[in-house]
Amino acid sequence: MTAAIATLARDLDVARDVLAAEAAGLAALAAGLDAGFVRAVDLLAGAAGRIVVSGMGKSGHVARKIAATLASTGAPALFVHPAEASHGDLGMIVAGDAVLALSNSGETAELADLVAHTRRFGLPLVAITARSGSALAGAADVALLLPTAREACPMGLAPTTSTTMQMALGDALAVALLTRRGFGAADFRQFHPGGKLGARLRRVREMMHEGEALPLAGPDTAMDAALVLMTSKRFGCLGVVDGQGRLCGIFTDGDLRRAMGPALLGRRLGEVMTPAPRTIGPEMLAAEALHLMNAPERPITALFVVDDAQRPLGILHIHDLLRTGVA
Repeated sequence: MTAAIATLARDLDVARDVLAAEAAGLAALAAGLDAGFVRAVDLLAGAAGRIVVSGMGKSGHVARKIAATLASTGAPALFVHPAEASHGDLGMIVAGDAVLALSNSGETAELADLVAHTRRFGLPLVAITARSGSALAGAADVALLLPTAREACPMGLAPTTSTTMQMALGDALAVALLTRRGFGAADFRQFHPGGKLGARLRRVREMMHEGEALPLAGPDTAMDAALVLMTSKRFGCLGVVDGQGRLCGIFTDGDLRRAMGPALLGRRLGEVMTPAPRTIGPEMLAAEALHLMNAPERPITALFVVDDAQRPLGILHIHDLLRTGVA
């Protein structure tokens, strides 16, 4: 048991040291950002075509991820393997494109043909490298330099801190570009239609029940008729609308329990409803609907969808969010 505890402690110490080393590298990277970063964003934002991201080895794996992040946030991008570029894939890089090349040393031989291609055709070249005097930095229009930081592996050899900084710098470029473009949640959904994220970005109008499905009644409705209607609609609530068709209240299973008594069936719906119910607009996101339903002060299970005049357009139930993977 003692040996096991010692192993656990050692492993945790190693993990914390790795994270501390990488956190220190990221802090140094953030502190060293200057106008060069803005020039890099200018070049990438000005590309009429795509952002071609490239790198070899571990830098190549990071480059693939950066290209995916750029593409998913509104900046058309692709990864080109530098070795394959020398055997025909340079044809994928055309006028209007910009190139983002990653190499920690700045001397990666496989990048040479790709760099030469950008110079030959006047394509913007942004480099991410740790060496200001390297061939890559010297050839680039803008070189984003990684600060001196120790690799997290005990030998100081395995790319760890350096690739973490590359990844973070790629994320910083992607977010700066999407901010410039005014890329919002609606745009984001176009590129993320699948999975839980895509579901949370759906509009309320795409999920709501409308028309005959709406559980609506007037405030003068007798309680016996209101209960029959609420049961038949299966949402566990009724929307109460005034003479102008505006939502003025809601009657729920909870209201029913609170109003329970011998005189209940002799009362009118307007007497026992909850006034000014929580509502949502049809263009709001499903994620916002979930947030409203889960409000800590009073969680609810259904939201009426209303127009600007507070007229009901539809109803959204928590089961709809569960069924589509939002909740």
